[in-house]
Amino acid sequence: MLPTITAFAASPDRGQGLARDMPVRWALEEVGQPYAVRLLSFDDIKAPAHRALQPFGQIPTWQAGEVALFESAAIVLHIAQHHAGLLPVDAPARARAISWLFAAVATVEPVIVERETMAFMEQGKPWYTERLSLLEQRIHARLADLAAHLGPRNWLDGDFSAGDLLMVQVLRRLAGTALLQAHPLLGDYISRAQARPAFQRAFAAQLAVFTAGHAGT
Repeated sequence: MLPTITAFAASPDRGQGLARDMPVRWALEEVGQPYAVRLLSFDDIKAPAHRALQPFGQIPTWQAGEVALFESAAIVLHIAQHHAGLLPVDAPARARAISWLFAAVATVEPVIVERETMAFMEQGKPWYTERLSLLEQRIHARLADLAAHLGPRNWLDGDFSAGDLLMVQVLRRLAGTALLQAHPLLGDYISRAQARPAFQRAFAAQLAVFTAGHAGT
């Protein structure tokens, strides 16, 4: 059965490919699985029908038959477990790839999102500059550890995996910042991932939604 995902009809990322449906689209493109998209407004995602699928009123969700999922990382893992191409066949390598998937969303992403939120919500507060510096130190530490592990490898552990997909999607949130520029190995890592045809297809699909919503404006 064709899976259906939900996405913003008017994404706040303005076509940058950072909305949470992006890694799900990317994973589906990597494994060659066609999918349908149901676009939702900000009112729609808070309505009872959507909250029955996503209790926190967010996107994306994923439905196929009787299976309904929420949380982008959980959806990517489900896709990877049910289709070849995003997890190694070898059991130890498969376990390591899953570890990297969780590292992306549990270890690397939180401090990056915390910085984004603070920059949006707390500018002008007397503690802003000091807190920003502390957060950026924490981000640099995470990026340094990640770059040290990556070293000369193309990917985190063997071939490209769901772990790389989620990690790159997290790192893309730092695009154009001095934080990322200080770690050129990670910039190259992101560029390799973004050059993948599956990424290009997913990005184009998400961008098309933004473009259609702003046609004629």
